[in-house]
Amino acid sequence: MGYIINDIHDIERDRLHPEKSTSRPLASGKLSIRVAQLVLVLLLFLVVGFGAVFFPKLLFVLSAYLALVVAYTYVLKFQPILDIFTIAIGFVLRIYAGALVISVPVSPWTFVTTFMLALFLASIKRRQELKLVGDESRPVLKYYSEALVTRFAEMSATGALICYSLFVLSERPELIITIPVVLYGLFRYWYVVESQDVGESPTDVLLKDWPLIITVVVWVLISAFKIL
Repeated sequence: MGYIINDIHDIERDRLHPEKSTSRPLASGKLSIRVAQLVLVLLLFLVVGFGAVFFPKLLFVLSAYLALVVAYTYVLKFQPILDIFTIAIGFVLRIYAGALVISVPVSPWTFVTTFMLALFLASIKRRQELKLVGDESRPVLKYYSEALVTRFAEMSATGALICYSLFVLSERPELIITIPVVLYGLFRYWYVVESQDVGESPTDVLLKDWPLIITVVVWVLISAFKIL
């Protein structure tokens, strides 16, 4: 739903973007605004109805997430620093929602690590947008420089690694072997971004780089083996 709201709001700007003008359904003309609005309303009713019936506790998180998406789309995405913080908070809310659905308690370290990792990815995304397209593609980019968002990314990556390591050492010492795997994943991601001039879409970077895919699979397998 968040992506639909954002794409409807940014359709004219996306049409001027070299990549978004062809990859996003609304900007490329593959999907009309009317259809997108109908899908948005339908999803809203389905999600709220499903949550109210099966997961009442989830409604608060969903409401907070939707409020965050609307605030980001119309206000926060134009504010430096707040724009990437909002993205990171959105990922934390998703983790919390998933934990509520499967009734699994989540360590505070998980929230902090997720927040730091999301800040890293968002900072890299802003850096690559500046480098590849310039500050015309997104209004908030005029407040940034490549050097500044690079420092944001470095701080966030360091914070994510430290928080993950502290989580492992304090609560899951059996997962200590996964720390080098996580470190390699961070290094590899940044290497791919630098060497191939990508990073505007973190998902594309992950799905198109086999070493990164293997790293994630190895982390999952080790974690499952050690915990189960």
